[in-house]
Amino acid sequence: MGDEATRELSVTPDAVAGGTTHVSDEVVEKIAVAAVKSVPGVAELGGDVARFFNAVLDKVGLDQVGDARRGCSAHVTNGAAVVNLVLVIEAGRPVPQVTQEVRAAVTKAVEAYGLRVDEINIRVDDVALGDPVVPAGPLA
Repeated sequence: MGDEATRELSVTPDAVAGGTTHVSDEVVEKIAVAAVKSVPGVAELGGDVARFFNAVLDKVGLDQVGDARRGCSAHVTNGAAVVNLVLVIEAGRPVPQVTQEVRAAVTKAVEAYGLRVDEINIRVDDVALGDPVVPAGPLA
């Protein structure tokens, strides 16, 4: 046994196994939603139906179910993503400015994961007018 020498193998880029990497649609959706939520002027994501069901889930204590992808769908093909968003914009915010900022934020975030963004389609579904004013005292 004394004649056996320990030999170290160096790992070089040539020695790394090949294969393919696929980023799922769901991962891109989560990345995009996080980016959209960081844009000033975006009140919520999702259409009327999605927001209704999320409100119901909130009431029964399941408020995190589906939140990560609500209002967003994505499709990844050959390293390129197409992202579809449904937004509610805060009242008084210019739609072109908000959507331009959303596109920039989503593109930057998705491309940071090594993907290319081919399209970001946005549908503005509603405008958030703010909380309704509730009278302070009893009604006469």
